[in-house]
Amino acid sequence: MADLSVIADSRVAVSGEGPPLVLVHGVGCDLTMWDDVMPALQARYRVIRYDTLGHGETPLPTGEVTLQTYADQLEAVRAGLGLERFALVGFSMGVPISQLFALKNSSKLAGLVLMNGVYDRTPEQVEAIRKRVRQARAQGTQILVDPAMDRWLSPEFRAARPDQEARIRKRMADNKPENFLTAYNIFAEADPWVVGKLGAIDCPTLVTTAQNDPGSVPAMSQAMADAIPGARLEIMPGLRHMPMIEGPNVVSDLLVNFLDGLPRDGVVWR
Repeated sequence: MADLSVIADSRVAVSGEGPPLVLVHGVGCDLTMWDDVMPALQARYRVIRYDTLGHGETPLPTGEVTLQTYADQLEAVRAGLGLERFALVGFSMGVPISQLFALKNSSKLAGLVLMNGVYDRTPEQVEAIRKRVRQARAQGTQILVDPAMDRWLSPEFRAARPDQEARIRKRMADNKPENFLTAYNIFAEADPWVVGKLGAIDCPTLVTTAQNDPGSVPAMSQAMADAIPGARLEIMPGLRHMPMIEGPNVVSDLLVNFLDGLPRDGVVWR
């Protein structure tokens, strides 16, 4: 059972014992998107999940909100929990958030996982996201849901597990439209914050995506891995953009294999 609390205005769930592991979700989701991989992770680690700004039960702050604001939220959660050193997993929008955090805080990271992230997108790829934001502002965010299901889950999985698709649809429907669109727009414009700068990340890093992810394509993960000194690349076969939903065993095994192999200092990460 997760211990739920509010830290720095963020809803935070902590479960399990062991080395600390922080999970950062993507746009339109909340901390529950990790539920299916939690049995394997909380059996080995102290797993910290939180709702990012404007998602779940974490409010969107007033004033200007940028990618740096999201990285600052991660730092506030870290400080609030007193984590000196931890492993970090970012998924989708959680990837640029985690990258930006790592650029200045590699010494705090025992390891870093960048999962199903975009990187160095073409102008056409960026414009496709901007177009979705414009359409949603004009017609409502629900017009984004059906196309998202096509990108996020395979047809076979959707046919076999309509309950899982319904769960994701409900989560998206529960988003406050302006909060969602603010986050989505930040995601669209994230590249300039991190592209060309990843060489400054100095911690063990795993970059991964799914073979059939139509947006966070393997070539982007390859480019990320090439940019980060010593980074390892793994492509998850046969999955799309939500591998922790469609292939939780694949994701659990991948994460445990990487995390268990991290250097341990015997005190904070042990």
